[in-house]
Amino acid sequence: MARVSNVESSSLTDELAVIYERFATDFGPFRNQVGVLAHMPPVIEHLLPMLMTLSENKNVPRRYIELAVVTVSKLNACAYCISHHTPQLEVAGVSLEGIERILDYQDHPEFSEIDRLVVEFAVAVTETPQRIRDALFDRLREHFTEPQIVELTFRVALCGFYNRFNDALMIEPEPELLS
Repeated sequence: MARVSNVESSSLTDELAVIYERFATDFGPFRNQVGVLAHMPPVIEHLLPMLMTLSENKNVPRRYIELAVVTVSKLNACAYCISHHTPQLEVAGVSLEGIERILDYQDHPEFSEIDRLVVEFAVAVTETPQRIRDALFDRLREHFTEPQIVELTFRVALCGFYNRFNDALMIEPEPELLS
């Protein structure tokens, strides 16, 4: 059980309730997380629509986003995010066995050169962002545009926030993810 209560969408303005419900259901089963985030209506108003827009724009291929998010979540041992994003990465073509060994990316049999690069970058941003070498960015530029690099970096950093938020407040995965 989370350390704080869930706010129901019915207690928000109609506009915010629509965003809440869309994120909680259409975007994924995130009702437990959104219920806690709803204690801060500006987050519902600004952050959630931004995330939905980023996903809809598909600026960075979904596989790379999910590789990055699962990598960060495994590094931070966030059960909530791992439970939500493992199925997404599986849909993107990585087996459950492959997901289990995502941090052994250097010789991962299911990963392309770009997959390995994305995981390496996610690890670097999460563990040592102040020591990322220019050579890593040179390699990123071979495969990604600058807007894609910015989005990938944003998604990795935001995932770290979500990992800490979910764990600090003990937000549990929704029951449908545990069955």
